[in-house]
Amino acid sequence: MEKTDGKSYQKFGMVIDLDKCTGCGSCMVACMSENNISFRPDETDKLRSISWMRVYKLSNQKPFPQTDLCYLPMPCMHCEGADSGHSPCISVCPVTATDYDKSTGIVSQIYTRCFGCRYCMVACPYQARYFNWWDPVWPKGMEKMLNPDVSPRMRGVVEKCSFCYHRLQSARDKAHLQGRPEIPEQSYQTACAQACPAGAITFGDLKNANHSISSLVKPDFNQGGKSKNPKVFRLLEKLDTKPSLYYSSSKQWVRDMSDNKLREEKPQPTITMQNSRERRN
Repeated sequence: MEKTDGKSYQKFGMVIDLDKCTGCGSCMVACMSENNISFRPDETDKLRSISWMRVYKLSNQKPFPQTDLCYLPMPCMHCEGADSGHSPCISVCPVTATDYDKSTGIVSQIYTRCFGCRYCMVACPYQARYFNWWDPVWPKGMEKMLNPDVSPRMRGVVEKCSFCYHRLQSARDKAHLQGRPEIPEQSYQTACAQACPAGAITFGDLKNANHSISSLVKPDFNQGGKSKNPKVFRLLEKLDTKPSLYYSSSKQWVRDMSDNKLREEKPQPTITMQNSRERRN
């Protein structure tokens, strides 16, 4: 926890060890159950299905026996943005329905403000936002199993991963009643981190040296939170979105794929006024 001007600032983040991830999907199931994410009888239309956490299968695209696979879980990245608090989704929202909390590092979604323009979905380079095309429905009897701490979302709004923010609120209340100045690491954990059978997901405060994630990631906040650990990386680092979600892998091809470096990038020719005239002629 970092203190500035007498106020405490945290930076909650997540690191996923891709060497441990088996692609079992436990994180997806736990997320849907914890956050009351509705589903349809037919989930084959992935463009309209909702899953705050999705698991992608990656390949090094080499023939057998050099073929290698990797599973990559992807929730919302909770980007800080190039200018603190101006991530791509926040910058384009016309009604401030999504906001960056500088005290926690969490990008929130305010459903009562959202009117479904979907600008944020277009702006998000990670495709981690989902539009509600239908009113939430559950099989008979399942409505009794909903989480009372999370409100179901109505049709016509965008939703996404919240880092289980309701759990943070509960942990704060408990810490206050116990007279603790800080929230213990295990008091606030996301549903996906708790459900992962392989222990691939680590969640905590990046600015708290006592949290496991801080020693795993070793973030350099003078460099926008970039990791000092050579095995740890963020997706599309060159976009400078400063995500709070990190990945870890011992495989070089996985780390290269994170920034679209599998194919050799050729420098683009500089276009000048003279070149453009020559092309027209």
